[in-house]
Amino acid sequence: AAGSETQAASGETIKVGCLAPLTGEVSTYGIAAANGIKMGIDEINQNGGIGGKQIELITLDEKGDPTEAVNAYNKLVDQGIVALIGDVTSKPCLAVAEVALQDNMPMLTATGTAADITKVGENVFRTCFMDPFQGQIMATFAADNLKAKKVAAIFDTSSDYSKGLADSFKAQAETKGMEMTAFEGYAAADTDFTTLLNKVIATAPDAIFVPDYYGDVSLILDQARTAGFEGAMLGGDGWDGVLSTLPADKLSVANNGYFSNHYSAADEAAAKFMEKYKATFNLDGNSFAALGYDSAFIMAKAIENAGSTDSQAIVDALKATEFDGVTGHITFDENGDPIKSVAVTKFVDGKAELDAKVEA
Repeated sequence: AAGSETQAASGETIKVGCLAPLTGEVSTYGIAAANGIKMGIDEINQNGGIGGKQIELITLDEKGDPTEAVNAYNKLVDQGIVALIGDVTSKPCLAVAEVALQDNMPMLTATGTAADITKVGENVFRTCFMDPFQGQIMATFAADNLKAKKVAAIFDTSSDYSKGLADSFKAQAETKGMEMTAFEGYAAADTDFTTLLNKVIATAPDAIFVPDYYGDVSLILDQARTAGFEGAMLGGDGWDGVLSTLPADKLSVANNGYFSNHYSAADEAAAKFMEKYKATFNLDGNSFAALGYDSAFIMAKAIENAGSTDSQAIVDALKATEFDGVTGHITFDENGDPIKSVAVTKFVDGKAELDAKVEA
């Protein structure tokens, strides 16, 4: 390590900061994102770094706490970072964005989904799509790919995630000229959806959108098929895990089920990434790791294209990003939110297959 210290002293490295909850309640997310970022930076360094300089990644644990995150950010600034990849969850991201704005620090969150993060300033970007975007994508998929004319949605009324996706699905379904035959809520504690499903099925939709997490979705898929619905069942990234939740003799209930995710495990680039991630960290990769990995490349490419470590030059280069990553083809809109294709995965006899890449 003595060599790297000498390098840093003579300004031979490019310092990039990373904030993540490496301990505490949301550490599983933080560790995955930070690992993905580290893996990306290591690959870039092995391939010669940026303009012959190595990237020095400085990662600090902010424990999932907004105050800790701001303190850690200030420490990174004191150590001379020229850009920040982070934070991981939405509240610390927002707190850090407010401070990063004062410094015009180029900031890229891999995974922060709250709409307000990128609205803080023109120096703030994100790699993940925001939650409601998935509802929009799945309505587009239903209309364009499945040629659905009539659709329905059922959602958990107590969940911002579920309700947000349902609302954006409905808005886009109307834009695409589909008829919304039913739009029904259920309670978080519900486990018997039969009455609700019978009511919805009676309206004869071609597809039913169920934006919830895999536990409830597994029950709903089973009960919908038992009630005689054979049409398409649609969902968002919360469906990732359905196949491991369903009992072996029930896997067929997921057939004709489609969901959007940040990547598709069946996609070649994603499969290669997951394999390498497992070999490197002896952990299974997930969307947080994949988004972190892509973020490392996006930031490094922006610094390289900027041709300097000047903040505004890097921000301008980020705005002009065009990148093909594990999580899709990415450019940024004027807010700093990604315009990207979304992988729609299809369940076929207990396997997840890539069905289509859908543009917004």
